[in-house]
Amino acid sequence: MADTRETMSSLLSIASSGLQAAQLRLNASAHNVANLNTPGFKDQTVQQQAVPPTGGVQARTAQAARPGVALEAEAVEQITASYAFKANALVLRTADDMAGTLLDTLA
Repeated sequence: MADTRETMSSLLSIASSGLQAAQLRLNASAHNVANLNTPGFKDQTVQQQAVPPTGGVQARTAQAARPGVALEAEAVEQITASYAFKANALVLRTADDMAGTLLDTLA
């Protein structure tokens, strides 16, 4: 039973951090598109790093070295981030379903 709780906790931690990273990526990309025509604007990027002990990902924004925004790259980034968001939301939904099934089985 303890292993199941640890697994569920890990799933929730991983999916939650993935949702936050995807949201950060969408925010940064929207910021880049909004400032596309601002002279000298350096686009924001999101750097992600795995968090081994607890699982999941740690994300932070950084500024690009050179000015300029590629609109087509931002469109791809927004699509990719939205799919990442949906995938992590599905993991949360599945974990919730699994917890409900486990409780039904034990009851």
